Amino acid sequence: MRDHSPMVSTFSAFLLVVIRLQTRVACSSSPGPLAPALFVFGDSTFDSGNNNRLPTLAKANYLPYGDNFSGGVTGRFTNGRNIPDFLAEFLGLPYAPPYLSFRTSVVITGLNFASGACGILPDTGDYLGKCLNLDDQVRLFESAARNDLPRLFKSSDEFSSYLAKSIFAFSIGNNDYINNYLIPTLYNTSKTYEPWPFAKLLGAALSRHLERLYNMGARKFVVFQIGPIGCIPTIAKKSKHDGVCDEGPNLLVSYFNQMLQLMLENMTSSLTRSMFVLGRANPLGYDAIINPSIYGLTDSRNPCCTTWGNGSFSCVPFLTPCRDADKHFFWDGYHLTDTVSSIIASRCFNDTIVCSPVSIQDLVQI
Repeated sequence: MRDHSPMVSTFSAFLLVVIRLQTRVACSSSPGPLAPALFVFGDSTFDSGNNNRLPTLAKANYLPYGDNFSGGVTGRFTNGRNIPDFLAEFLGLPYAPPYLSFRTSVVITGLNFASGACGILPDTGDYLGKCLNLDDQVRLFESAARNDLPRLFKSSDEFSSYLAKSIFAFSIGNNDYINNYLIPTLYNTSKTYEPWPFAKLLGAALSRHLERLYNMGARKFVVFQIGPIGCIPTIAKKSKHDGVCDEGPNLLVSYFNQMLQLMLENMTSSLTRSMFVLGRANPLGYDAIINPSIYGLTDSRNPCCTTWGNGSFSCVPFLTPCRDADKHFFWDGYHLTDTVSSIIASRCFNDTIVCSPVSIQDLVQI
């Protein structure tokens, strides 16, 4: 089964505008943060600059990345803000800074451990250089939670309450397909595992890492699905297929996304006082690619910036991007524009169709 069936009508697009306006009002009138901290884990869709500090080819530390961001070039793989940035705004928090840039100090409002090109499996993306795989990211958080963060609190109970009320956001697994399973010349995973067993392998590893964070005191999790990777220019432009997307890769990740929903439901049931929220980014993103005008977009196929590899890869340094980035789905050959990140984040914050069983706005009240 595919999990990206169209889900948004013209009416719901109007509702999206209303929701975003309501969110802005709520955030501007809020007396304080809705959660004490936002901790971010994942890949380049969530990375806010960790890869700047790593010996890797996967970098976004040059223009036109950051072209529309108030902080300029930061290492975000987009023109502006990414999904965690918008979530931080909605929660009333500062943007979670990259951990590797703040390892000599402690930021109590959250940290970002995400790393471009990496994934759940330890060797995913390693042909591009060093990145922080999910095990690395969780170990760095464990170190901060044991050695750095506790000294900012008066008691262990206060620190435990802080962790229990904080939001832990994940976007991981995309590269386990893009930078692993779908490159049989470099990786043997597609020769070793059929699609469903591979999805189960990823799910089992992910659940272990989530449980490690639970054991450290985390209780509120938001885990986003893998997106419709068959639609990204990197894959769609080099595949022979009819239509906007290559449905083969989309079918592959649908196995993981189906498994992810059941896994998160089971973890919520089995881990006391936990809540694991599923972020349904796949059907929302797919619908925006197939029906861009509903979302105010005019181009859902081509990168906004000039890219290497005939429009399929990262931005060529310092070339002027398109003038209407807010009308594009893709910033480069892989990544979302600020506008699309805003749509996904605002819907997850407010809408239980996109983030379930509760929205983030409801999650903070639990």
